[in-house]
Formats: sequence, C-alpha cells, structure tokens
Amino acid sequence: MYRGLLGILSLAAAAPTASFGQASPLQCSSPNRQIEVTVRTVEKGGEAALVYSVRFAGQPILADSRLGIDPLDQPPLGPDVKIVKSQPGSGVETYNLPHGKTSTVKHPYHSLSVECEERRGLGRRLRVEFRVFDDGIGFRYHVPPQPALRELWLERELTEFHFAREGAAWPLILRDFRTSYEDDYVSLPLSGIKREALVALPFLAEVPGRAWVAITEAHLENYPGMYLMRTGTGALTMTARLAPRPDRPDVVAVRETPFASPWRVVQISREPAKLIESNIVTSLNPPSKIADVSWIRAGKTSWTWWSGDLAKKVDFKPGMNTPTLKHYIDFSASAGLEYALIDEGWSTNNAKGQGDLRQIKPEIDLPGILAHARSKGVKVWLWAHWEAVDRHMEEVFAMFEKWGVAGVKIDFMDRDDQWMVNFYYRAAEAAARRKLMLDFHGAYKPTGMSRTWPNVLTFEGGMGLEYIKWSARVTAAHNTVLPFTRLLAGPFDYTPGGMNNVRPADFAPRFVEPWVPHTRAHQTALYVILESALQMLCDYPGAYEGQKEMEFIRAVPAAWDETRGVAGAPGEYAVLARRKGANWYLGAITNNSPREVRVPLSFLGAGEYQATIYADAPDAAENPKNTTVSRQVVRKDGTLTWKLAPAGGAAAVIRPASGR
Repeated sequence: MYRGLLGILSLAAAAPTASFGQASPLQCSSPNRQIEVTVRTVEKGGEAALVYSVRFAGQPILADSRLGIDPLDQPPLGPDVKIVKSQPGSGVETYNLPHGKTSTVKHPYHSLSVECEERRGLGRRLRVEFRVFDDGIGFRYHVPPQPALRELWLERELTEFHFAREGAAWPLILRDFRTSYEDDYVSLPLSGIKREALVALPFLAEVPGRAWVAITEAHLENYPGMYLMRTGTGALTMTARLAPRPDRPDVVAVRETPFASPWRVVQISREPAKLIESNIVTSLNPPSKIADVSWIRAGKTSWTWWSGDLAKKVDFKPGMNTPTLKHYIDFSASAGLEYALIDEGWSTNNAKGQGDLRQIKPEIDLPGILAHARSKGVKVWLWAHWEAVDRHMEEVFAMFEKWGVAGVKIDFMDRDDQWMVNFYYRAAEAAARRKLMLDFHGAYKPTGMSRTWPNVLTFEGGMGLEYIKWSARVTAAHNTVLPFTRLLAGPFDYTPGGMNNVRPADFAPRFVEPWVPHTRAHQTALYVILESALQMLCDYPGAYEGQKEMEFIRAVPAAWDETRGVAGAPGEYAVLARRKGANWYLGAITNNSPREVRVPLSFLGAGEYQATIYADAPDAAENPKNTTVSRQVVRKDGTLTWKLAPAGGAAAVIRPASGR
C-alpha cells in the first residue's frame, strides 16, 4: 500500500480503497488514532514471513508477531508469502443487548484486509482481516476456496503475540485441554511462565509504562478454543495453541473452504480498570439470530445445591425432595427473585452423565413443584448434564417448554474442541426455538455468543464460590483478579451471596453450610463486581432472613445499561460502577490487606443524588459479618471514601434525589 493511502486510512473517515503490491508496511489506526497496527513481510532465511505489530500512544506494545496457519500434510501457510492486495475500510458496530455490561453499543472501528499468496510451491492464498477499535484490535484468518485447500485439515495456527517488553502477567495455567477453566490465576513475570505451560484465555499482561493488554478470542464457532503457550521463538512470545479433536489429536479443526477463523482479540488500555469497559468481544460477534427477545429476562435465583442438605426451622427433612424445592421457591418469591434453580438430582440423569432427563425421580413431584412456582410468580431453571441433553435434545427441550421451564443449566462439558464448541451452538439454537434460556456451567470461557444467541445468559469457565466447600482457594485476592481476567471475556456464573462470613485465619472448608473467607460487605459488593445475567443467591434461604444487606441484594440488577471501571489492580483491589436506568450501583473489594479506596463520582449526572452505602463495620476485621448502612447526599464533583477491612468490601446504590 502506498504511503499516501496510509495517511487516508488513519483518518476517522477512511474510504475503502484497494492497492496491489507492497511498497511499504501496511498500517491501520483506531478512530482515536491511539492504537496502530502494522502488517508486513519480514525476510529471514530466504523466506518472507507475514507479521503484525501493535503500538499504543506511539509506543510499541506487540513487536513483530507471526501470522499463519499450518494445514496437515502441507507446508505452513504464512512463513513465505507476498502481499498481493490490501483493502482499508471503516465501520460502526451498533446494537442493543438484552443483558450484559451495557444495553446499547456504538463501537466504531477502522479495518484492513490483507491478502497474501505463497511465493513458491502451491501458490496457496490466505487473507487476514483486522479491525482496530479504540479499545483494542481483532484479527482473523480467511481461507478462500482454492485447488490445494478445498477441505482444510488444520494442525495448528502460527499466531503469535510478541510482547514489546518484559512485564507482569496473570496466567491461568491448565493441566491440559480437557478442563473447566477452574483454577488459580498466578502472578508471574512474562518470561517466568514455564515454556510449554498451557495458558487459558483471557490472558492479562502489563507492558510497563505503556499499557495493559488482555488477549482473548471472539466468535468461537465451528472451531476449537484457543490457548497460549510461551514457546522457543522468544522469551516474551506467546503462541496460539488450539484444542485438539478427541478422535484425531494431530488435528484441531476440519473445515471446508471458504471459512473464517474466530477473531483473535487484543484489548488495550492505559489502566487495568478501563479494560473492564470494553465491548470488543460482543462487537466481534454476529447480530442476534432471535428476532423477539422479550422472553429473555436477566434475573436472580435461589439455588438448592451450595448450602448442602440444609434448612432450619422447617418441618421436613431437607434434601433433593419436593418440600425442600418448594421451600426455595417460597424464598425466591418472598425475596423478589425472578427464578429458582433446581440443581442435580431431580431426574435420573446424574453428574456422570448417566440416566435420563425424561425420567423424574419418584421423590420429586415436578409437576406440583412447577405449579407451585407459577402460583408464586417464580420461574424455574433445571440442571442437566450435557450428555443427557445431547442424547435427547429436541425431545427434552420440547418437554421443558411444555412444562413451562424458563431455562436449563447445562453442566460438565469441560472441553472446547471443535465438536464441543458446536454443541454449544446446537444447544443455543434448539433452546431458542423452545424459548428456553441457558447457563453453560462446567464450561469454557465466553466468546461473545450471547450477542448472537441472547438466550445464553451466563457461563462458568472459572473458579467460583463453590470451591470453598472443599478448599481454601477462592480467596479475596482471587476475587480481585477476576475483573481483570476472566470477566473480560463475558458473564461469569460465580454464584455469590455467602452469608456465613469468617476471618480468613478461621476459615475451613465445609460441604454443608459453608463458611466464606470474605466479609459480608465483600460478598455484597460482588453483585456489582461480577457480571452475570443469571445471578445467584447461593446460600440457604434462612441465611438471608432479617439481614440488612438483602435490601441491596433485592434491588441490584442482573443486567446493566452502562459499566465503568473506576480503579483497581489485579490481585489487590477492584472498584466498579454500573448503571441501570437513572440509578448507579458501586462495588469495591480488596484482598486480605485492609485498604482505603476513594471513588470519584464524575460518572454521575448533574444535580444531587442519595447514596445508600453498605460497608465494612469498624470491627469487620474481627467480626466479618458486621456491616454499616449509611446514607449521604452526593454530587458528580464529590468522592466517596471507604475503609475496607481485610478481605473486605463496600457496595452502594446511588439514586437521583427526590424531585428530579
């Protein structure tokens, strides 16, 4: 592309133009001109490798990083190519979301399409498409139909992310490709990640003095999930690794041409908290395939599983039985919750995928339970193992629709190879036809499919509160990492709401009536910190009775109009603000260190507001259940100052003052 054309491309209104040949590197800038991508070929060892690099505010973020794919039984495509055509462009992703971190998105970008051809041999062709937003970049491969690649058996991608300088990183290192992403994030220098360690997405790293960078993927469909691995190509280079097929470990995907890969996403911000505001993952997904989304409702739910077989002051034996399930439905109704989730045990289908969802256990009067829920204005979700869903998907979903079930929690997939990724899409489409919502538990991280299939409300894909039933791993520090890592990908079915709060020093795992090593205010703040359109009250109903925090938990929404990352540092603390209508909700959490946080209120509109604040009491370090509730008038030029106890937090709802 000629230099004169590059100048046009960097403007906000770049006009689509084509150029043949390559007189100089190709460049594409974000609309605000802070992010710049450069694409070129680099001669080395007699070959011309296709590479890209990224700058932010004029500073290198990613140095030259390889691009390409490696088909089975063919030479790699990308290490020796010439650029034969390029096409700049621009666009705006404008859409509404029925649930998520924001309700209306207007997301402008500049684009660059680069077409390449092998310099010798088979003359195969590859196109790489870039979109550069103000908050990051996305790129994907297009393989056109061609004689040598009518059907592509893909062995691997050559995609690299070569960081421009050493910095801290927060990898989630997994044992293999067959996991549920439920593990600990660790803090390491980038070069300290062991070579060949399998790193899950999203992956967070700091380029010191320049930017914070998060790598993930978007529009993962009919393709395996991507991971990263620090390989021998450089101490600061992370290389893509794709989940292999179970039946052919030497192959990751089989696709007919033409096809496009998922988007490889690089989120970029000067501050880690601002990464939280990005909509780039949903913006790189196709529009909704559901025309009428009026039946899709975000909400909160009770949950029968987390507290164990526990209920107090009742005249029945608690367990997976009809009286217990009605008890939880009654709690949902009295607490103003939209839903009640009936977990594993209602059918002969079990946690190993055995049994049949069409066979209800005799101790469960499911028709009576569903009728009771309808009489209380509560809708019911049912748990299901994915194998049982897959065996009879159409029949089971039709049966659930007939019963009036609202949604299905599908569990234990624990992999993201090409076949399993396609299962998610088959399930979402089949559920949508029956007006069923979905929660993918035991899942890989979200990649934005909720834009295309908004009946998918949430995903697990991370280590949530359930782990404290048998371990001490869900620490306050772990919670402060999540907003800057896992939650950058999308909603998280973490299941907050633990009310049996103890000091971290006193904590021990308990399977029944679990303790929580965070203060009550910390757990309350998680309803703002964590995004999920199906939000849990995980504890048993009696744990919430008479608790002043229930005023906030009842009011806090499960879907948002706007999200602001206020402040924070991974592993230390996080402060978020989210808006629903005219009301703002704030959440702040800290690790095991006490901390004072200052929350500027510049996101408010003009005029006065009434803030109701739920904060750690002065003695919360010793009595972590203790909170204070205070009220004060605030304005946009003001600041809230909160003193957080160890493993503590604070939450607030800010409403316009009366008369506005």
